[in-house]
Amino acid sequence: MSPLTLSLWAGFVIGIAFGVTVQRTGFCLNTAFRGLWVTGDTRKLSSFLLAMAVALLVTQASEATGLIDLRRSIYLSAPFSWLVIPLGGAIFGYGMITSNGCGARSLVLLGQGNLRSFLVLLCLGIAAYATLSGVFAPVRTALAGPTTIAFEKLLSIPRYLESSLGASAARLLPAFLLATILAALAFRSSAFRKSPRDIVGGIVVGLLIPAGWLATSWLGKDDFEPTPIASLTFIAPVGETIQYAMLSTGARMSFGVAIICGVFLGALASALLTRTYELQGFSRPTQMLRYMAGGTLMGIGGAMALGCSIGQGLTGFSTLAFGSLLAAVGIAIGATLALRGPLKLPAL
Repeated sequence: MSPLTLSLWAGFVIGIAFGVTVQRTGFCLNTAFRGLWVTGDTRKLSSFLLAMAVALLVTQASEATGLIDLRRSIYLSAPFSWLVIPLGGAIFGYGMITSNGCGARSLVLLGQGNLRSFLVLLCLGIAAYATLSGVFAPVRTALAGPTTIAFEKLLSIPRYLESSLGASAARLLPAFLLATILAALAFRSSAFRKSPRDIVGGIVVGLLIPAGWLATSWLGKDDFEPTPIASLTFIAPVGETIQYAMLSTGARMSFGVAIICGVFLGALASALLTRTYELQGFSRPTQMLRYMAGGTLMGIGGAMALGCSIGQGLTGFSTLAFGSLLAAVGIAIGATLALRGPLKLPAL
């Protein structure tokens, strides 16, 4: 098997594992913010914090041992805009609450029969491609031009410390400290400590992030045809999957498309085996409009931020890139604005 084929199969398996895990545990940042600001149930937020800790620590340890090279990832291979990335994150976060789920969660919900999620994903994929290379792209590039930072030392915290302190061991220091803080915050909740399902969900999802890095950097390593490495993300890959479904003849499947297919099939199989599969649709036209708006906002915002709640909140965060930290803050602000204050959305 060629390195590319191995990488694709690994991505498919990782997608299945993610789909099954999220379907069974309800792992979701949208639910986490609703729990934080509306219901008072912080178990899903604690699960997400634990996933961040696991993803960060294992990813940075894998790079320190030479298994992966994060400099080949999109998060560290290009300059970032201090305006477009957090603004895109805020737009994505607002859209996530509007459509009652991020791209990853929508894909899992589609697997268990939620037809509303199909429309969300369709709008998300089209809007993402329109923002990356379509009619919205000129606006994105116009905003990014004067606000882009090309200073290489600012690309990630570990590399900043490495260049400043002159020791590669210093790169693990922020990962260890941040992972410890995040895990402590997660287990501070007594309800979370009593919820094995949420604990397992956080650990498994967290481990799937470095698994994705290893699949594309180690299994997929090809000295004759080096490609950027990637892991779990659900903005551009959703658009790629739509495009691949229409134009697959002569085209080569990407790692992102393999992930999307795996997540859907994993969620579908899990829902069928546990008898939780149930067809659901819209109850009124205004609800349909709201989900369309949410999917569109997530596509636009995610393309601007270079990722979603998983793509930047976990995968990008695991690289400790400054741009990913800005995107994560933007997502949190956007979700909060949708749930509290003058821009609060009405209940679904």
